Amino acid sequence: MSPLTARLNALASPSIGLGCMNVSHGYGSPLPEREAEHALQGAFEMGYRHFDTATLYGATANEQLVGKALASKRSEILLASKCGMAMDPALGRKVIDGRPETLRHQCEASLQRLKTDHLDLYYLHRWDKGVPIEESVGALGRLVEQGKIGAIGLSEVSAATLRRARAEQPIAAVQSEYSLWTRNPEIGLIDACREADTLLVAFSPLGRGFLAGAVNDPSRLEENDMRRSMPRFSAENHAHNLRLLAAFTALAEELEMTPGQLALAWLCAQGDDILPIPGSRNIDHLRENLAAEHLALAADDVARLNAMMTPDQVAGARYGEAQQAEVDTEEFGESDA
Repeated sequence: MSPLTARLNALASPSIGLGCMNVSHGYGSPLPEREAEHALQGAFEMGYRHFDTATLYGATANEQLVGKALASKRSEILLASKCGMAMDPALGRKVIDGRPETLRHQCEASLQRLKTDHLDLYYLHRWDKGVPIEESVGALGRLVEQGKIGAIGLSEVSAATLRRARAEQPIAAVQSEYSLWTRNPEIGLIDACREADTLLVAFSPLGRGFLAGAVNDPSRLEENDMRRSMPRFSAENHAHNLRLLAAFTALAEELEMTPGQLALAWLCAQGDDILPIPGSRNIDHLRENLAAEHLALAADDVARLNAMMTPDQVAGARYGEAQQAEVDTEEFGESDA
């Protein structure tokens, strides 16, 4: 058993964690601070124990918020954050920087914002392709030795990069987008994680709200909503994908689940080593998502879901060209075109 799994077990953590990003970043205007604190504290009270944030989110505002809301609960939670990608105030844009000195400085600043002396899990948010992965991971290993982080994670990396990294340091978790309509980890990453007892932490498990039926008309999203730049949410692609969603929604109704719960139940059925971290701003949705942990699916239903929204059926890439250039994940069609 990995130390990270042991920590989760010691906390009696549900298999579903909480992605904290969207109260501050990514999907339109951030919540007012008091409402955001209430949402995070409510999540703890209803049973969430795995909380995930990052230096990037809200240009450090999300870490500050998590620290303020949950500092008194620090010993009762698994706290994860990320480095290597941050907003540069001088440039007015995000910068990917995996140099060891940058990662060390970002970690120290994150600890202050989160009001803690250590992080349970610290991810390299993006691999800086100008810095060998071994060098960045080696710097994180030194933070482990210093007691500032408990375990090392990687985000949006390929199986090959994971194998290179873990030759340098143990990698406790890899975070990757994974849902019924984004199955890229199945190309090779899941197998690579299982080779070394590395957890796969699935972000955007509800398809950025699509699988929960929350995006009926992308044109009505706020101007600063990241989904506006994602090809799957273009008018043409979204109309096609909505037709795929109909069968999924019908199955959720048949199984007496919400669509969001069905999406999470499908992910939970993929293995105990896959941990979804849906995000929500809404207390009722937080409770609904957490309840999905106990909604077991029959093998026949999993098979029906597996046949829905397969990569050849979904219209549009998950990222636009600029964002795709930042990640290292495998893409369908790269080796079998």
